[in-house]
Amino acid sequence: MKNVRILSGLSLLIMFGMIAFASLTGDFAGEGSILMSMVWGQMSLVDLYVAFFLVYLWIFYKETKPLPRIIWAILLIVTGSLATALYIFLETYRTNDIPSLLTQKH
Repeated sequence: MKNVRILSGLSLLIMFGMIAFASLTGDFAGEGSILMSMVWGQMSLVDLYVAFFLVYLWIFYKETKPLPRIIWAILLIVTGSLATALYIFLETYRTNDIPSLLTQKH
């Protein structure tokens, strides 16, 4: 479980750092419109959101209360992989082993 916590924590730091860097130095609207004008940019976006949906199905299964389900859906839509890394990181503190991490409901 310690390795999962370390990997998800590193993923959190990397994603947060890159989001901050991109926000401070990039042009989201301008560069995003260029990416979305390309077929592979569109394909990448579809690929990402399919992955987010699949991760959300797992979170929906694990979280039994409506409010956490809604919050995690919003976080996944807005921050994507950052939310995924955060969820896994937090789950390492709620569970003791990999099988519980994957299946234990809250």
